Amino acid sequence: MPENDVQPDVRAAAVVDLLGMLAFAELLAFDRIAADARLAPDLRRRAVMSEMAATEIGNYSRLADRLTTLGVDPDAAMGPFVTPLRAYHGHTQPSDWFEGLAKAHIGDSIADDFTRAVATLVDPPDRELILDVLHESRHAEYAAMELRAAISNDPRLASRLSIWARRLVGEGLSQAMRVAADRPALAALLAVAPGATESDGGVPGLFRRLTAAHTARMTAVGLNN
Repeated sequence: MPENDVQPDVRAAAVVDLLGMLAFAELLAFDRIAADARLAPDLRRRAVMSEMAATEIGNYSRLADRLTTLGVDPDAAMGPFVTPLRAYHGHTQPSDWFEGLAKAHIGDSIADDFTRAVATLVDPPDRELILDVLHESRHAEYAAMELRAAISNDPRLASRLSIWARRLVGEGLSQAMRVAADRPALAALLAVAPGATESDGGVPGLFRRLTAAHTARMTAVGLNN
């Protein structure tokens, strides 16, 4: 669908939604990564995680500053996403270091894919800011490396973490669908997301693509679908 099929006011509203959603996600990421650091089995890993938590606060500040430049109160922009994001994290609290790693690699990556799908249809400089914030996160990549090593050392972990990962994707897609349903401007952009076809477009098509990417990530670290 051509870009001009999305009205400018709808596109502007989607930008505010996207920046607000990502800003609140960064605040939550700081809290979560700091908590995960306390589950780390040694001080080296704890230090790595703590550094990543600090990066998330820097990302939040960049997004909040951009919202302010646009004349939008960051708190107001984040408000609509507090309930669904808190619900997701409340239902997926990791019980140990390994579940925290799986959540970072599987759960967070689904959220990033969802955000990236909308961001590709946003104009500069907001597109670059959003994609840069997503690319800047080392948490999922680090988690994948640690997961592969842990499963290689103890293959029994794969069964437990596979069940956990399936729960993560179910909760993640459920809350993403809630956001898409509640925020019509985001839904309008998702309807023209790159990679969609006439038979696989819109929000349903996006979620099928998110699920396929999730399957690939599980396989890459030795988990079963």
